[in-house]
Amino acid sequence: MTMDQQLADLTRQWTEAERAGSTEGLDAIAADDFTLVGPLGFVLDRQQWVRRYQAGALVTHELSWEQGSVREYGDVAVVVGVVTQRASYQGTSADGRFRVTQISVRDGDRRRLAGLHYSPIAAPPA
Repeated sequence: MTMDQQLADLTRQWTEAERAGSTEGLDAIAADDFTLVGPLGFVLDRQQWVRRYQAGALVTHELSWEQGSVREYGDVAVVVGVVTQRASYQGTSADGRFRVTQISVRDGDRRRLAGLHYSPIAAPPA
């Protein structure tokens, strides 16, 4: 399987797990030391990231991914894309469009997510 196929498979698994609120799906694709940096600067480790869907705290109604640039550095791939989501966290809207840096590592014949970094999309300052 090529790197492009591995990345496409990983991204499909990630977006499907987010849409389904699947803790099992997220757990299966995350590297042991996975880290998420959220759009407001908060940091979640793997366990916190996977558990967001437990007890219904996070509900994702829609989530789409537009892939942008891909760079490979040995066993590491860095992909910058855009996530558009309609979601809520503890009843508060978490809707938005975010620039996302997806970091993945090769694990045998597949890839695992090592990190995600979300940033709100806004125009540069004037």
